[in-house]
Amino acid sequence: MSYLIVAAHPDDEVLGAGATIYRLSQSGKEVNVCILSAQAMARANRPGDQELQDDMEASLRMLGVKQVVTGDFPNIMLNTVPHLELVQFIEKAIRDTRADVIITHHPEDLNNDHLHTSLACQEAARLFQRTDNCTPLKELLFMEVPSATEWSLNTAMNAFRPDTFIEVGEEGVEKKIEALSQYRNVMRAYPHPRSREGILGLAAHRGGQSGCRYAEAFQTAIRRVSAI
Repeated sequence: MSYLIVAAHPDDEVLGAGATIYRLSQSGKEVNVCILSAQAMARANRPGDQELQDDMEASLRMLGVKQVVTGDFPNIMLNTVPHLELVQFIEKAIRDTRADVIITHHPEDLNNDHLHTSLACQEAARLFQRTDNCTPLKELLFMEVPSATEWSLNTAMNAFRPDTFIEVGEEGVEKKIEALSQYRNVMRAYPHPRSREGILGLAAHRGGQSGCRYAEAFQTAIRRVSAI
């Protein structure tokens, strides 16, 4: 089983699914990451180019990611990129990694780049209908990114409503925090959602919803069920 996390910016993949990535990789699953705007040029307090690259590699190596696919699409300007270009970039990542499951942003996120990443993923998920030698995805899941998903103000769209909970354990949450800390200037002081306390609290809350101590939550967009 091959998993592909498609994120708009470096650190989104850890914020949304870091503990799940760690759990999957530890259980022998292949996990790859695709980041559309890997340079994150508009980021406040952004480190230098090589520092950001080093941070990303250190973080994902810690989580057990096999391969990172990076794009140079403009930060906070994905709405200016032709939709087809984003879709084709993600489609190539799907083919190259032989992804069975994709995890990406929820389309109602506050961050506009997250919206366009999600829309492009939804289109790319239909790749099997447009090309030969490509099997349908088994799942397409939306993740929640602290300080983006829950901060959305757009009530015209459906809010994030989790229906899939991955038990990650205390070790998984601690590894997520450790991996996120590899990114310079990303963690914040409590009560910010990207604080240690905020991340632990969210994992405990999602765990309580699903009958375990710590969990990460996702919303199903596609789930392929074989007929019996």
